[in-house]
Amino acid sequence: MTSTGHVHGPVHPGTWIRGITIKQPHAECIVAGAKTIENRPRPWSWRGWLLLHAGQSIDRPALRLPLVARTIRSRTLATGAVVGVARLTGCHQDPAGSPPCTPWAESGAWHLELADVHALTLPIPARGQLGPWKPTEELVAQVLQQLPDLRP
Repeated sequence: MTSTGHVHGPVHPGTWIRGITIKQPHAECIVAGAKTIENRPRPWSWRGWLLLHAGQSIDRPALRLPLVARTIRSRTLATGAVVGVARLTGCHQDPAGSPPCTPWAESGAWHLELADVHALTLPIPARGQLGPWKPTEELVAQVLQQLPDLRP
């Protein structure tokens, strides 16, 4: 490893990056840089880079929420594709009775803390799945074509 934290030589994607599948418009709100919390029913122990995969379905009621509508105004909602990357830096639950950590946080959910979000210019068609998933080397290579400086 170099002094900058980069690893020389090939690094298997399963060791430094995972995928997360998120329904639209929530994925687009993250890629837009507004939504820094992703709500999940269980805590995640993984920390590091995540491929942001927009699932096949759209949460239609969410499109009418003012916070969401303002964030995605005139943005395209790609589905079934990786639309960006983010660094998962932590996971927490808000203490009972406390105000939510952000306007995006759901009470009782585990909050994945996202930072260093980078949108892809061209969404990359891919299959996702529930929970953190390991991307293929080919998928990571396609992401790195658009984000060449992204490294472990």
